[in-house]
Amino acid sequence: MRDPKSVTVWSKIDGVDELAELALNLHWSWNHASDELWKRLDQETWESTQNPWVILQTVSKEKIEAALALPEFRKLLDEVIGKNVRSYASDAWFQKKYPDSPLSIVAYFSMEFMLSEALPIYSGGLGNVAGDQMKAASDLGIPVVGVGLLYGQGYFRQDFDLEGNQQVLYPVNDPGQLPIRPLRHPNGEWLRFSIQMPGSRVWVRCWEVSVGRTKLYLLDTNDFANSAAHRGITSQLYGGDAEMRLKQEIVLGIGGWRLLEALGLHPEVCHLNEGHAAFAVLERARSYMESNKVCCDVALTVTRAGNVFTTHTAVTAGFDRFSPDLMRNYLTHYALDELAIPIEALLAMGRENAADPSEPFNMAYLAVHGSGRINGVSRLHGQVSRQIFQPLFPRWPEEEVPIGSVTNGIHVPTWDSAGADALWTTACGQKRWHEDRPVEDDIRQLTDEEIWQMRGAGRKALIDFIRKRYGAQLASEGRSPTEAQGVFSDNALTVGFARRFATYKRTNLLLHDTDRLIRLLSDSQRPLQLILAGKAHPQDQPGQALIRQWNDFIKRPDVPARVVFLSDYDMLLAQELVQGVDLWINTPRRPWEACGTSGMKVLANGGLNLSELDGWWAEAYSPEVGWAIGDRGEHGEDPAWDTAEAEAMYSLLEREVVPEFYERPAVSEPDKALPSKWLKRVRESMARLTPQFSAGRAIREYAEQHYIPAASAYKQRSAANDELGKSVLSWRHKIDEHWSSVRFGSIVTDTHDGLHYFKIEVLSGGLSSDEFQVELYANPVPGDETFHVVKSDPKPDPDRAGLLVYSIEICASRPVTDYTARIVPSRLRGSVPLELSQILWQH
Repeated sequence: MRDPKSVTVWSKIDGVDELAELALNLHWSWNHASDELWKRLDQETWESTQNPWVILQTVSKEKIEAALALPEFRKLLDEVIGKNVRSYASDAWFQKKYPDSPLSIVAYFSMEFMLSEALPIYSGGLGNVAGDQMKAASDLGIPVVGVGLLYGQGYFRQDFDLEGNQQVLYPVNDPGQLPIRPLRHPNGEWLRFSIQMPGSRVWVRCWEVSVGRTKLYLLDTNDFANSAAHRGITSQLYGGDAEMRLKQEIVLGIGGWRLLEALGLHPEVCHLNEGHAAFAVLERARSYMESNKVCCDVALTVTRAGNVFTTHTAVTAGFDRFSPDLMRNYLTHYALDELAIPIEALLAMGRENAADPSEPFNMAYLAVHGSGRINGVSRLHGQVSRQIFQPLFPRWPEEEVPIGSVTNGIHVPTWDSAGADALWTTACGQKRWHEDRPVEDDIRQLTDEEIWQMRGAGRKALIDFIRKRYGAQLASEGRSPTEAQGVFSDNALTVGFARRFATYKRTNLLLHDTDRLIRLLSDSQRPLQLILAGKAHPQDQPGQALIRQWNDFIKRPDVPARVVFLSDYDMLLAQELVQGVDLWINTPRRPWEACGTSGMKVLANGGLNLSELDGWWAEAYSPEVGWAIGDRGEHGEDPAWDTAEAEAMYSLLEREVVPEFYERPAVSEPDKALPSKWLKRVRESMARLTPQFSAGRAIREYAEQHYIPAASAYKQRSAANDELGKSVLSWRHKIDEHWSSVRFGSIVTDTHDGLHYFKIEVLSGGLSSDEFQVELYANPVPGDETFHVVKSDPKPDPDRAGLLVYSIEICASRPVTDYTARIVPSRLRGSVPLELSQILWQH
């Protein structure tokens, strides 16, 4: 189902099909073997767009023919094509390590994907994670296919007016200029289908993006058979009101799974990258109902075992919620006619209290109720998520809320510079990100001279880029572009501070004491130069005020030309920044940064971090690899604490960061003197942190800890006409029916010979002993289990029907009063407490 997407003006040129095939696979966005081809065709367009498909659409037939007639051009083209074909066809890490895996396809759903600036369908961090994990999956051979939306305008582009205010722009994404293809049936018909919306059907078109050896499938509603309103559903990313967001998420979740079915793909695992796509849980169940002739409850029980939900949200306000009336308007038909359940049953899946008809529908709750595995995106975020979702698991200890963590990582080949790539290749080999062998010791062998040369080249390239881009920005603001030529030095400590401008990011913390900041910028012997970038959501007025505050500061006459705010923070700018800065600063309000990946991107390039101990930096930081502010506590929006952290940051910059960067030993040739302490820290940061916070490590972790187990669980539940799935459902119904009758009898304890002995009576209330289990719980302490399962077979009391007597002995290393008996559904029958959250505590 592929469209050659050839252009008639040059479609008959010998060799052009190979060029088109190369341009339409985003592998070029992280493997730069073909860069020289595009530069030779049109260097200016390549540098400004990084989009080979635009080049092929733009240059003349004669220019393409002339290039293909050059032996060296054709040789390079053939070499790149051949290497790609061999690479895509060969076994990678996954195939070699798991040749008999039950996993054949993971469907990865995300509202956004950041793969390349040539395909601008992203906003920020969520899309960054999705795009980088897709690329890493391709490198490692993990069978992931992406599902997302093709936005007609995407996320907004940014400019500044003369007063420094953010201006919002929405240029059109012309599909003909994007590296995508329409999906077509063998007879040439465009693959499209309809989704029922209130009052009419909405036609959805399907597209394909090649990402190395894997695929990303995109949906859009800009079909001329649709009304104007419906054509605009997939116009803007994160634009519009709640109703527009609901329509987008229906298209993504329900439409996305239907697309997979239309392609004949049957994933064992569905990975929800945030709750936006949670309707895929319902559509997967509906499809299973139809294929296997089972009811909705059975279908949900079977399929949820194969669903993985990753939450990226650190505050409950970040979840998508929809009013009950809006949900009824859009999904009553779907519930009744497609799922064969009442709409109230569907609404209950997105609520904390299923019996509260006024409670809004929460997409994250639907994802939790429909998934078999859930994770946050850093260790700290896993803890925060357990707090956030604890209301769904009443009376369970917070540490047992069934949410783990997989810390995000970045796709190193996407973000490292050419110089850094060459250095890593010399030290670790070309296949270093295609396998899981340790590379730390290889990097530790690099000399100061090698690292410093790479850093100097990266910094110089960044400064050259800034002068050019800032000059264009000044010209657009009606100022002289020549002003940009005087900004920055190739040899000064260069600091990056780029992110979404939102109040919790505290992007004005550096402005807390402007006099101290100006002194840092003005030091003629040890100057600091600062590059800022970032957008505020069009509806976020406080965030936009922070941008204006920085632009006002930059315009002050006492501020030297060592600080710039570059407009329109996009992927191209981000790549230039992380490849060139010496230091990356991040100042979120803990614990609101779920992970944060921007600081990870400087690691391979020899940049260091100074950050709040939040998100990934809370687990990455040690004094040998960077600097930190914060005390690992939470202080809310306390202005006094903001003042204290600003003071700590200024002090670190003044007393450690700046002196260490400029410190040189006294040698006979001062020009060759190097900052050894700084480079020692860079070397250890590169060696220790780069592999650990790579997308390769993250996607391997997903494969081994989530995808493969989820695929196995799904296949087990669906085997033999859903025998296990039906058994689990029957057990759940029985627990629901009889749980209120289960209670404790007497509990007797004794301690001697270094052991605690417990004798626990349980009135089973009509449940058999294999349908629940008795546990002894104690608050967790280092080195001791949180709970002990009572493993002995219970003895029935002949004089009291339904009374079971359990006995257990445990080490008396803790007081007997630390332990409390409890009863929970059997963990051998299903996922507890994810599928059944009942729990009964000893009074």
